Amino acid sequence: MFLGQYVYTLDDKGRITIPARFREALAEGLVLTRGLDRCLAVYPMAVWQEIAQKVNALPITDPQGRALRRLFFADAVDAVPDRQGRILVPDRLRDHAELGPAAEVVIVGLDRFMELWSPERWAEENARQAEMLDADPALWEHLQI
Repeated sequence: MFLGQYVYTLDDKGRITIPARFREALAEGLVLTRGLDRCLAVYPMAVWQEIAQKVNALPITDPQGRALRRLFFADAVDAVPDRQGRILVPDRLRDHAELGPAAEVVIVGLDRFMELWSPERWAEENARQAEMLDADPALWEHLQI
């Protein structure tokens, strides 16, 4: 389970250290790809396989299905964290998430997967989503708490 927010720095080779508490869940491998809202998504291999099955079930004749396939698979890379818990973030993915060299990265745990954000984009997105939830309390009703 991935919970919380952590700030780490990309090293000069484009590697990010995964928080120690998340490493065991990623020891069997992970997939790093473009996320929504200009972030990066890190999926444990088992979660990635579930998503891949759903995406592959979309009809190839559907333009949105093709677009989703391309979004998820074309820039995806698989990895296993090294002994220090680091993974390489390829240039094209760093560009997508607006992560410069030696940049700080906010690692956000979202239960079954993680997202990697530039601090500025995370602050904007987090504020926007809080505002959205405050403006429409009915969204909370979906939880049925």
